[in-house]
Amino acid sequence: MKQKEILLFGATGQIGRNLIRKLSKNNYKITAVTRNIHRAGYILKTQANPGYLTLVELKNFHSEKIEQLIERCSICVNLIGILYESKKISFKTIHTDLPNMLSNIANKYKIEKFVHLSSLGIENSLDSKYAASKLEGEIKIKKNFKNSIIVKPSIVYSVDDNFTTNFMTLLSRLPIMPLYYGGKTKFAPIHVLDLVEILYSLIDGENKNMTLECVGPEELSFKEIISNILFSIKKKRLMFPLPMPLAIISAKILQLFPKPLLTEDQLKLLKYDNIKSGKYKTNFDIGIKTNRLFRDEIEKYSFNWRDGGQYTKESKIFKTK
Repeated sequence: MKQKEILLFGATGQIGRNLIRKLSKNNYKITAVTRNIHRAGYILKTQANPGYLTLVELKNFHSEKIEQLIERCSICVNLIGILYESKKISFKTIHTDLPNMLSNIANKYKIEKFVHLSSLGIENSLDSKYAASKLEGEIKIKKNFKNSIIVKPSIVYSVDDNFTTNFMTLLSRLPIMPLYYGGKTKFAPIHVLDLVEILYSLIDGENKNMTLECVGPEELSFKEIISNILFSIKKKRLMFPLPMPLAIISAKILQLFPKPLLTEDQLKLLKYDNIKSGKYKTNFDIGIKTNRLFRDEIEKYSFNWRDGGQYTKESKIFKTK
């Protein structure tokens, strides 16, 4: 059987690294595109079996160079996304223009599949620039390439994420935790390894021309997520609803940091539930169950944020039995 060639954009993130490991173990050859081959090389080369990974450096997304790469691949996978804009990069460039270009080129060379990572819940949150750019990207892809597969996960978490780990850091240092929109917004957090299993199934199977919502086995409110994180790091913090005027002010301040914990655009996103919509099939509908529970999984790495590390003595306060 001939090896299939995978062209992967967004290889250095938590999803990309785990996907490289999964693909190389199953006889796929991967070409991973990165902006800095020296910074990414030592991370990525340890993820793949020897001989299965090639790194290509692209400082800018020039269509001519990308055409050369797509022409040689069987399947193109785009995992690139940003959570906030900067002076050098915008939501439109990353979430709309790049997918539009990639899917156009994929169609030109009639490759087997184009797999694109989008986001869950964006249809309801179009007052957010992030959501609007993501949705426009999906529309462009569907128009350009009929064999596209669009994957829409809820919050993806792991020890390498920027979600649970950021909150663990924040909650280990601050005595209080404000709850935006009363902490009522619902999520269906999915572990990165579960998402990678879904992506691999879509790449390796006969699936084409579909949009799939990817969710974990449970729906949790924002307040429940924070409560689980607090339980896991063995901390007690005062949680309180933050009035919207104060929430907006806090977002305006926090977005000034180089890596902002919250922006005004993200605050808009937090208004809307991030759970299955009923509009598209989910991973459960196509027979791919996700069994990893949020609290069980974060327990495996939360000791890094406990006062005594992994040797913390369990207090009676936190015992569940």
